[in-house]
Amino acid sequence: MKLKTTTFASVLVWWMLPLSVHAQAGKTPWGDPDLQGTWPAGAVYSVPFERDPEQGTRTRLTDAEVAKRKADIDSQLAFPPQANYWPEIGHGPPLTSLIVEPENGRLPPMTENGALRAQEWRVKAADGYSPRGLPPYLAAGPADLRPYDRCITRGVLGSAFPNQYGSGMQIHQAPGFVVIRYEMVHEARIIPLDARPRLSSAIQSYMGDSRGRWEGDTLVVETTNFNGRTGSYARNGDGNPTSTALRLVERFRRQDADTLLYEVLVEDPQTWVRPWKVAFPLRRDERYVLYEYACHEGNYALRNTLSAARAAERQQK
Repeated sequence: MKLKTTTFASVLVWWMLPLSVHAQAGKTPWGDPDLQGTWPAGAVYSVPFERDPEQGTRTRLTDAEVAKRKADIDSQLAFPPQANYWPEIGHGPPLTSLIVEPENGRLPPMTENGALRAQEWRVKAADGYSPRGLPPYLAAGPADLRPYDRCITRGVLGSAFPNQYGSGMQIHQAPGFVVIRYEMVHEARIIPLDARPRLSSAIQSYMGDSRGRWEGDTLVVETTNFNGRTGSYARNGDGNPTSTALRLVERFRRQDADTLLYEVLVEDPQTWVRPWKVAFPLRRDERYVLYEYACHEGNYALRNTLSAARAAERQQK
């Protein structure tokens, strides 16, 4: 199905801070548009993933809505430092939603198969997955927990979408390659730009197989060959599932020296009845540090869940 084109200019131009209209993004020494830098997404976390139905097709907040969102964020940031050492939230763009297509800013309906898989994910999240009759919230084993819960991956979408902490993204470039490094779960995507053939469709992975190309000053990255084990909704890749039919088309473009525009078109005909698109701006921050994300070393949630499950099994005997 052909999608209605949503331009960054119509959605994002009003967020840009006053900058010279003559500001132009530079080039790498080998002549590619230079996208390199650190682009954290913490401030964009304030934008809802889906739009409030009462806002209809409106993409921008009113002045009153902006003031309320800022006040809500300020109240969160007012906690004592010891209770607020992780969050990286801030005053982000006045978008009504991260989703820009469909026009209502909400996810399209799921297919019957997608809805069944999504229900299974919700059961795991809300009630625990208990094939052995365990109490809610207790997983029978590691395989019953999602990849993010196990510190394996958030997938491409979970890594790209804003989060309240660990939201750093760095872009590095070399002749013929772009590398995108994410802070949380320490993913690094190496994207070739040399039109090499794709991997066999039999080779699938959490992050898929990416190929990039330049369309003017825009980096276009198409990714396929997913294993269908990561999510697509909201934060951390822990939301609604995807399938092996997932295809992503991402676009990265420098609006000016300190603003990177990001969008991703999500096509998954086994999960959604039509494609959908997310778009948002990122602000450069070279002061931001991508710290080691030692997830396994500190993943007490997994250890405690499994130890509690063993204790529950002993009580059932």
